[in-house]
Amino acid sequence: MDFITDPMEIERRSMEIIKPHLAGLELSEAETKVYSRIIHASGDVEYAPIIRIHPNAIAAAQAAMKAGKNIYTDVEMVRTGINKKKLAALGGEVKCLIADDEVARMAKSEGITRSMAAMRTFGKELEGAIVAIGNAPTALYEVLRLVEEENILPAVIVGIPVGFVGAADSKELLAKNEKVPYITVEGTKGGSPIAAAAVNAMLYQLS
Repeated sequence: MDFITDPMEIERRSMEIIKPHLAGLELSEAETKVYSRIIHASGDVEYAPIIRIHPNAIAAAQAAMKAGKNIYTDVEMVRTGINKKKLAALGGEVKCLIADDEVARMAKSEGITRSMAAMRTFGKELEGAIVAIGNAPTALYEVLRLVEEENILPAVIVGIPVGFVGAADSKELLAKNEKVPYITVEGTKGGSPIAAAAVNAMLYQLS
């Protein structure tokens, strides 16, 4: 059996296969790289027409990264997928509180999900930072509540929760917000690898 074994060649060939599916979308070079990483991570070219990137999202995220801002995630899978070494070189960390004991107690006492409690606990730390949500629609709803009710404004929200309950609605609400730039995907598609891929695509473009 003949197959490619060089990782760089596999990635190069993958991007060649993806490229025609982005034709006609009128993407900038930076947007093309984000789209390509998302599609590469999912193995699904059907993402191409449903990815939504706010015009200021990539520049805002990269400015925050270069300023050493942290990235706050809803679950460990997103935190694990982000290139922490490259972010650390810029002065930032990737943080997740989903397994924190105090967060678990808050979730139980207030009757909310752990991911909601985690975002609520982060609170003002999210100001000017990057939020990356790949699993829990409730976490995205909570971040948007913090934006609207407490005027806590992240630099950008990468909101790509997955699933059939709340995911599509939470992402639609994100795309309607006028205060914070965003990257999202319409409908039920998404997930932790997709959110991490979007973040890494922006991170890898920084020298």
